[in-house]
Amino acid sequence: MTSDKNGITYADAGVDIDAGNALVERIKPAAKRTNRPGVMAGLGGFGALFDLKAAGYTDPVLVAATDGVGTKLRIAIDTGKVDTIGIDLVAMCVNDLVCQGAEPLFFLDYFATGKLAVEDAAQIVEGIAEGCLQSGCALIGGETAEMPGMYADGDFDLAGFAVGAMERGGALPAHVGEGDVLLGLASSGVHSNGYSLVRKLVEVSGLGWDSPNPFGEGTLGDALLAPTRLYVKPALAAIRTGGVHALAHITGGGLTENLPRVLPEGGQATLDLDAWTLPPVFAWLAETGAMDEAELLKTFNCGIGMVLVVDPASAREVTAALEAEGETVVQIGRIGAGADGVNYLGSLI
Repeated sequence: MTSDKNGITYADAGVDIDAGNALVERIKPAAKRTNRPGVMAGLGGFGALFDLKAAGYTDPVLVAATDGVGTKLRIAIDTGKVDTIGIDLVAMCVNDLVCQGAEPLFFLDYFATGKLAVEDAAQIVEGIAEGCLQSGCALIGGETAEMPGMYADGDFDLAGFAVGAMERGGALPAHVGEGDVLLGLASSGVHSNGYSLVRKLVEVSGLGWDSPNPFGEGTLGDALLAPTRLYVKPALAAIRTGGVHALAHITGGGLTENLPRVLPEGGQATLDLDAWTLPPVFAWLAETGAMDEAELLKTFNCGIGMVLVVDPASAREVTAALEAEGETVVQIGRIGAGADGVNYLGSLI
């Protein structure tokens, strides 16, 4: 069928199918690098297949998690530095999965934008693939949505979906009790929570993203874009020692809100704030906003990105397993009896 009329195309409406196809081709090698036992098909199908038996499971229970990066995206967009934001996306999902005792198996991403810029999108997905690689899970699918009129020029949003598994009976938390030791794993910075406040404090400071970092090297924007630490492989190594009763990913709500999620009724976590030093980024944020300690502890991770609740008899072995995986481990407290919640001793500020 032919016509002399020049009809309106999808591209005229702002959606470039060719750009989408170019992106898929660009990211295929990155996704392929994340292949692991169990992956049955690569990118391009209507759905992704995964074989649990091939992954080594006998009687598996599936665990799923979904999350985003929040307004940390705004800094990435404004600075044009988008190569690590995908690591954040993976970390926010898989760090939650491992707290249930599960091994992350595969990951899917959702990337939405007003106009697809192939190079930027490729850097984002390559960051996602890097996060998957570091976590031992496969990037087996996703969705790229070009939606003109929904997003301002240059803006985008990200969401991620992780699925993991554990053998039946291996769910955490389990057997948390009085006397258990709390081991804190160092964070790599602010991670991916509290960024609406971070951005407000930067505004109050009068600095810009390209200003010299007031608490370290480089620019302020680069420092605040430090990717979220991935705790999956160290946490799984610790779980295999047999002495881990629970893990708490310290995200929105900080230590104050996240530790109680793994405590039994009538259990109280007592933390010694003198056990570790508040990292410079949090000291600067607190000083800039004249924040009190309680607000700091229920907003940010304050230098502790993951907490393990451990049988005291196993604390040394668990610590050794974590340190062998490159973690900085600090004993930050214990579980005792008392009112539910967190009791703080000492001071960070």
